[in-house]
Formats: sequence, C-alpha cells, structure tokens
Amino acid sequence: MSDRPLSDLVRQGWTVVAYSATDMSGETYQHNVLLTRQGQHRILTLRKKMLGDGLVATEMEV
Repeated sequence: MSDRPLSDLVRQGWTVVAYSATDMSGETYQHNVLLTRQGQHRILTLRKKMLGDGLVATEMEV
C-alpha cells in the first residue's frame, strides 16, 4: 500500500461515507474511514507508526 492509501482508494472509485477519529493513549490518533463502492463496504483504519515515520493502514471488508 502506498503512503496515501485513502487517496488511492478514492481514485479506484470508492466513496467516503463516514469518518471518525479515536484518541489512542493520548498521543496517537486512529482514523477510521467507511468507504463504499457498488454495494461493497470497507473500513480503512490509519494510524501513525509507533516507531519510525509513516502510517499503518489496514482494510476490513464489511
């Protein structure tokens, strides 16, 4: 996955339906984005890596 996972999914035709952010331990935020495309739903979770630079992105089919 690239360093811009949400942008990549939107380019592929996914539409953002909802967004939420959760404070994880006072320093790290976890961002959750609900996406839809042609009746399919997917949750994209983004957070900063604990060590080093960059993001951790996970996708879950709903």
